Order: sequence, then C-alpha cells, then structure tokens
Amino acid sequence: MTWELAIQQFEIHLQLERSLAENSILAYGSDLRKLCQFIELRQLGLSPLTLQTTHLRDFLMYLYELGIGATSQARILSAIRGFYQFLLLEGYLETDPTKLVERPVLGRKLPHTLSVHEIEILFGTIDHSTAMGMRNRAMLETLYSSGLRVSELISLRMSDIYFEEMFLQVLGKGNKQRLVPIGKIALKYLRIYIEEVRIHFPIKKEAANCVFLNKRGSKMSRVMVFLIIKELASKAGLQQEISPHTFRHSFATHLVEGGADLRAVQAMLGHESITTTEIYTHLDRSYLQQTIHEFHPRS
Repeated sequence: MTWELAIQQFEIHLQLERSLAENSILAYGSDLRKLCQFIELRQLGLSPLTLQTTHLRDFLMYLYELGIGATSQARILSAIRGFYQFLLLEGYLETDPTKLVERPVLGRKLPHTLSVHEIEILFGTIDHSTAMGMRNRAMLETLYSSGLRVSELISLRMSDIYFEEMFLQVLGKGNKQRLVPIGKIALKYLRIYIEEVRIHFPIKKEAANCVFLNKRGSKMSRVMVFLIIKELASKAGLQQEISPHTFRHSFATHLVEGGADLRAVQAMLGHESITTTEIYTHLDRSYLQQTIHEFHPRS
C-alpha cells in the first residue's frame, strides 16, 4: 500500500464516516503528507504498514529542528494517530506504531482579546454611509455578539436568523448545528443591512440564501473578512494583530469577566470539551485580585 493511496482512503473515511468539513479533511491530508516528505527526504523507503515508533520519534525531532512549535507538532501527531486508527479499523495493521509516541508538551497560549473600548473604537472607524460599510458593521457586530468562527459567519443563511427569538442557527465544526443567542445591537444592524442594503446587491442565484455578500452578489470569502478587519484595525490605530477569531475570543472573555457560567459559554462557542473554554478564566484574575484586596480581612 502506497502512502498516497492510504491517505486518499483515509480522506474518504473522514468525509463519509466522520462527516468532517472539507477544510478539516485538507488539513489532515496536509499533515500526513509532511510525514511522507520526511520519509522521502531521509530515503527510508517505508510504507504506511512498515513505519515504526522510532521513525515517528525521529519525525517529531525533525519538526522540532525545523522550528515547528509544540502545538503544531501535537496537531500533526494527532492526524497521524487518526490515520493509524483507521488502518487498524480496516484490518491493514494489528499494532499501532503511534501508541508509544509521547505527545509534545504544550504551553497554554492565552488568546489575544480586545477590550470593550477597543471594539468601540474599531466599530467607530466604519463608514456607515456606504453599502459595504453597513455590511461590515452588521458582520462584525454578529461576530462579536455571538462568538462565531469566520467559517460560520460566511456560511450564515437568511433562514438561520430568528429575529423575534434573538437566536442564530449555526453550522459549526463537523457539521454540528447549535443555537446561539444574538444581542439587540447586532440584530439592529443585521436588520438594516438585510432590509435596506442587501436588497440592492446583484445577488447571484447560488448565494440567494447567504446573509453576507460581496459587492458582486456572491458569498463572502474568509480572506475578504480577514482583510476588512485588518484595514479597520489599521484605521483605528490598533497595533496588535487582529483577526476574525479575535472577536470570538473577546466575546468569550467579556462573558466570563461578566460572570457568565463556563458551561453556557462552552455551548455558545460550540466547544466539545470544557477544557477548551477554561482558557478564558485567566482573564478574570485582575478582578479576583481586586476583590481580595478590597474585602479580605488579611489584605
């Protein structure tokens, strides 16, 4: 069995059996092909069925020497483990070469967030006199109000907005649907955009149900959302690197700082594990320290 054939079969498995999104499948394939490149570079002549644990350890050391961080190493190793679980499941192998490979030690990277004041400054740079400006305001208000991923934002459909109930129906990772609340301000700008701006776009047939459209009437792209935010951040004079995910992090952070239940934030973000959401609890430390200083008798 060749590497390419095995990877293609694995990708079909991810699509049909696990219903993963196209981007996730591409990421798995890309990570596995890095291992293939290593084997070719070292002229090891290994197939997926002859790879051993020692080869995988050498591969991780190779990634480390290239300057690949622990988080990326762990992601690549996770893809390889999933690949070998598939080969075991299909009966190609009886032993798993990844079983004894140690996971790279990860540091807990804290997400970058914007303060409420910084978000107001950024929103204040939007030109509301233009159609694109009103679209951008509605788009960013939705990002911040509901903590959507950029892929969820551009895939939002007209039929996914429940104005009266103040909820969005979101299609997240692994094609999992969830209901997410949306605030009054975001709904106000969404309604203005849809009722007064979007109707004047030359809407393409295939994008008829898409909420956010480009000026040609087609579905927005991820890259376009990144570029819009980058340009606005530059106008606002914000020095830090800002992306659509910054609004998602800020959404979660401001909820936790305000005392929101972590399980509720987990559900709104669409995190499978509560440990993923717990990273936002660090941002409340200053408030906790202030509370100790003000109210503890020994302070």
